Amino acid sequence: MSQTTPAIQELVPLLYVEDVSRSVDFYCDQLGFEMKLKWEPEGTLAWCRLERGNAALMLQLTCPDEDGTAAERCKGVSFFFLCDDAQAIFEELTLQGLDLEPPKVAFYGMNQLFVKDPDGYQLCFQNQVEMAVE
Repeated sequence: MSQTTPAIQELVPLLYVEDVSRSVDFYCDQLGFEMKLKWEPEGTLAWCRLERGNAALMLQLTCPDEDGTAAERCKGVSFFFLCDDAQAIFEELTLQGLDLEPPKVAFYGMNQLFVKDPDGYQLCFQNQVEMAVE
């Protein structure tokens, strides 16, 4: 039986977050990722690897800056996952109850589906589309 799974590049996006457990809840419960590896020093989840099909994402606890404040690394950054069909992923996630804008074709010929997590980080599933030649 054939199954649509994202065809992902070799690089695995690393996202620094203030609360790894909260992010895991979103990516696993809402986007269908599964936790494959984790590191829990002193009983606190500090790092993990999440996978969905061939897609992989690593979440790591944000380290404080020298002044003691939490670093704002990667805030608002979009991670782009190449996939076979962004429309199919959109339909799957909306059936799960996630409120999303439909995929849009970017000017450079990629069909893009943006998913924003509760902390404002964006995940983008995209696939190449045929562009009409005038």
